[in-house]
Amino acid sequence: MKTYIAKDKDIQKDWYIVDAKDKILGRLASKVASILRGKDKVIYSPHQDTGDEVIVINASKIKVTGKKMDQKLYKRYSAYPGGLNQETMAVMMKKKPEYVIRHAVMGMLPGNKLGEKLLKKLRVYPGEAHPHAAQKPKVLNIA
Repeated sequence: MKTYIAKDKDIQKDWYIVDAKDKILGRLASKVASILRGKDKVIYSPHQDTGDEVIVINASKIKVTGKKMDQKLYKRYSAYPGGLNQETMAVMMKKKPEYVIRHAVMGMLPGNKLGEKLLKKLRVYPGEAHPHAAQKPKVLNIA
């Protein structure tokens, strides 16, 4: 048996739109990461980009379980002594709600060049408005 490798002309990229309102962050991120990778397609191959483009709207209305809003920390380091900056999820949701979703999806993608390429296909917006109406995205319902 020979392994099937999808050619560029065989890969069809679709656009999906996901409404994040009242969705659990981790469940939403795992489904979005799966679509970005193309795991729902029969031509999936782990070393190829067979996934679709995903638009996430209403990022500011996401939900989490437990005490994650107060206990989950997002850390940045400036490379200077004592340059560690920490912010809780509640603060980050007020400042940059799109970062929270992008960070969660990034953790579920491969940590190599392919993962960086896949993350570029994710667009996250804090409200309802998005500039991708011309791509005619299909609505994706995530339970």
